[in-house]
Amino acid sequence: MIQEPSEPGTLVSGELVQGLEFPEIAALVHSILNFTLFPIGDQNVTVVTVLVVGLMVVVTWWVSHLMQRWVERGFEARGVTDEGTTAVTKRLLHYAIMAIGLSIAIQQVGINLSALFAAGAIFAIGLGFAMQNIAQNFVGGLILLVERGIKPGDILEVEGRVVRVIKMGIRTTVARTKDEESIIIPNATLVQSTVKNYTLGDPHFRIRVDVGVTYDSDMREVRTVLEDTAHKVEIRLANRDPVVLLTDFGNSSVDWQVSIWCDDAWSARRIGSTLRESLWWALKDAGIVIAFPQLDVHFDPPVQEAITQLPRPA
Repeated sequence: MIQEPSEPGTLVSGELVQGLEFPEIAALVHSILNFTLFPIGDQNVTVVTVLVVGLMVVVTWWVSHLMQRWVERGFEARGVTDEGTTAVTKRLLHYAIMAIGLSIAIQQVGINLSALFAAGAIFAIGLGFAMQNIAQNFVGGLILLVERGIKPGDILEVEGRVVRVIKMGIRTTVARTKDEESIIIPNATLVQSTVKNYTLGDPHFRIRVDVGVTYDSDMREVRTVLEDTAHKVEIRLANRDPVVLLTDFGNSSVDWQVSIWCDDAWSARRIGSTLRESLWWALKDAGIVIAFPQLDVHFDPPVQEAITQLPRPA
């Protein structure tokens, strides 16, 4: 069967390519790769441009995947077990890396991003003012996750309230109060304000109890009773001795302070109550009077004489 000759420049069963020499094949490939698909502004989009953009997108996605794995391993090493926090952080990182890669790829196509960036900057400024608190809490969450100064299970004193941290998120921290109430604390509060962490370095903390006795008490006996009672408290740390201090000479009492060390900050109120009750009964058994506020009023002789001359009620 006789095949009719094809038109110049067309491929028929690969015969044309097979008949070309290497320089001719290279020139053909070059012409194909630089074939203009469509123009954008002053730049033509060629096959090479599309391939380069596709390669950049793939590389960007691969870098994002590696960075997400690195972040996940870093959170695991720091003891962050909250899946929501890890997922949000990975997703935000993915968006940031993909945005950078896509902006570079778009510039390779020939799209000028300067106008878009100018409009985006104005929009970002307005959005920043509107979302200032959210941004502060987000940055605070990142700081807490990196520094690990606060972690789930810690016992904190925040704004005068003792709470136990339950879950840490990227924007807020969920805590539990002693009244079994769940509260949501903005991360910016934990970062910007003074927070007492009872379990940061170790769980040991001191409980102090103030007590006042009358001035006619034997102070040597008072010290002995206070020290013996503090040593007998079973819930204190045995390797740290109690401390008994005479703190002040008050208007109605001689003021003492008894302090013991414990390792359960969540039960501080109960431990303090136990210590106060023990001191009460110990002082009562020793015949030592716990002082209370008293006020003595002395009248001048003319006033006292005038009072005595007042008629008494029938």
